[in-house]
Amino acid sequence: MTKMSKVSAVAIITKRSNAEAKAAAEKIADMVDSRGISAYAIAPLKIKGVNTIDPADVEKTADLIFAIGGDGTTLKAFRSISGDVPLLSINVGGHRGILSEVDTDNMESEINDILDGKGFYDSRIRIQAFLGKIAFPPALNEILIIRADLSRTPTISIKLMGDEISHRMDGIVIATPTGSTGHNLSIGGPVLHEGMSCLIISPIAPVNKMPQLVIPIEEIVVKSSHKSHIVIDGQEEYTINAGQEVRIERYPYDVRFLRLNKKGMRQLAKLGF
Repeated sequence: MTKMSKVSAVAIITKRSNAEAKAAAEKIADMVDSRGISAYAIAPLKIKGVNTIDPADVEKTADLIFAIGGDGTTLKAFRSISGDVPLLSINVGGHRGILSEVDTDNMESEINDILDGKGFYDSRIRIQAFLGKIAFPPALNEILIIRADLSRTPTISIKLMGDEISHRMDGIVIATPTGSTGHNLSIGGPVLHEGMSCLIISPIAPVNKMPQLVIPIEEIVVKSSHKSHIVIDGQEEYTINAGQEVRIERYPYDVRFLRLNKKGMRQLAKLGF
């Protein structure tokens, strides 16, 4: 954890077509402007009196991103914005907000604390999948590979750490520690501390019982005997043909959350445990 740097410009992204999130964005833009800090709206968001910038320009324009919405908004922001610009996740119009630091009850006071330099950075690993020379967007939570034909169970082979495992199963989840409380948890996978440097491999409905695996961060190659779908953070879906190899490795840039409150198992607390 590293103490935050001075903020001179912020970029704002919100949940799509959500009036509550947009109202919060307008309020935050006014707050930072009153403190002499520049505010930018990330396209397609438009805020009256605020310049709009392309996601590709955020890294060279802003010191901090405000992601206003639910976890989906935070995940989208980390996929669409390159580099490691720190992000404050604000749960407005979302559900549990497992990734969030601030909610509507304490938004103004905690943002003022952030702008006063009281926050710190919390880094998390990301992973990325490749199909030949095609690079898919990075994933903060998980990469899911799942059968496309619901009437046929494919054989999925997994190459890792010099070994190869092949089993018939519906699919496989490769999750980061951050994503351990997502799809991984829902299919019986372990929950890991978010700051760990490792990956979780969780098979989905294997014909022969196969355990979940926690492994060091190394290259993983997955191949299915049948056409499959690859899903990035539960939001972006692509098709993989039978026999094509998907390579998964650590993404070069970790994400940096901006935090105010130090917690041990942050995401478990958000889940109510």
